[in-house]
Amino acid sequence: MNVIVSNEQRDVLSRLDIDIIKSISGVYDSTEIVEMFKNFFYNKMILDVTAIKNFHDVKSFQTIAMGLDVEKIVFFLPEGSDVCTSSFLSKLVSMGIYNFTTNLEGIKYLLKHPNTYKDVAQIQQLNNASTSITEKVESGSKIIGIRNVTEHAGATTFIYILKKELMHHFGDSIIAIELDKHDFQYFNDKKMISIPASQLPEALKKYGNASLILLDLNNSTDDSSCDDVLYLLEPSVIKLNKLMRGNPNIFSRLQQKKLILNKSLLANKDVSDFEYEAKTKVFYNMPPLDERKRNSIMDDFLSRLGLVIKKEEKKESGKIFGLFRR
Repeated sequence: MNVIVSNEQRDVLSRLDIDIIKSISGVYDSTEIVEMFKNFFYNKMILDVTAIKNFHDVKSFQTIAMGLDVEKIVFFLPEGSDVCTSSFLSKLVSMGIYNFTTNLEGIKYLLKHPNTYKDVAQIQQLNNASTSITEKVESGSKIIGIRNVTEHAGATTFIYILKKELMHHFGDSIIAIELDKHDFQYFNDKKMISIPASQLPEALKKYGNASLILLDLNNSTDDSSCDDVLYLLEPSVIKLNKLMRGNPNIFSRLQQKKLILNKSLLANKDVSDFEYEAKTKVFYNMPPLDERKRNSIMDDFLSRLGLVIKKEEKKESGKIFGLFRR
């Protein structure tokens, strides 16, 4: 027989079709939960973690891990909360807590097929890699320059979207600077600054504590302050033909550069044809993006840049890790 401890996710758990010997609902201190069930016989416990007082504090889980047999507990996590991050989950795994999920299907699966360490080891690996990248970024300002290759290739909006996505990973310590233009003002974002190119050294010194600086180079030819430069090209026929007429040798100059096809509707085969004809490798084929919402493709792009670890659903040893969605 099974036990359910629920709170905010009680309605979801009410749809769980299993034998129940005891069900309680409310918010309890982790020591209370241990006292209630340490001498109580049950087969499995489904624990809605919102029922744990201070469940955002990993110490609350530690108390439960020390007082109860966590191999018999399935931890039901609220999807999208801070307990669903790789950092937090890595700490749970270190305590021997391997069975957690964010959905009903995951609970049903884990009741019959409990995880072992092997099934969740990738969470710690993901966290270790992510921490390494975060430390690299936060150890000092990394400056990424962005330059349009074709006219109006979308650098301004691209930087805005890129900045918003990076803030989800590194907080609000991301700064965007544009040189010799004032297009950033239309985003009404205090972390997007417009300055003359002559003032760039002073600005970089002023914002030296930023984790990462995105620099819209516009017409500036000096990118010596950048750790990396992204070159945006809109691959429409008219834009490419106009580019080639004005600068026939442009693609030879872009070899070994990070060339991004921006606002691109090209399929993979078209990109391959483009690379063959231009004799230039494409770093990324970026479709049109909606600046009003998060774009999932940006995680893959930032992973390619080496700034974040892409979150992927995995299957390990027959275990459906995808049942836990982060």
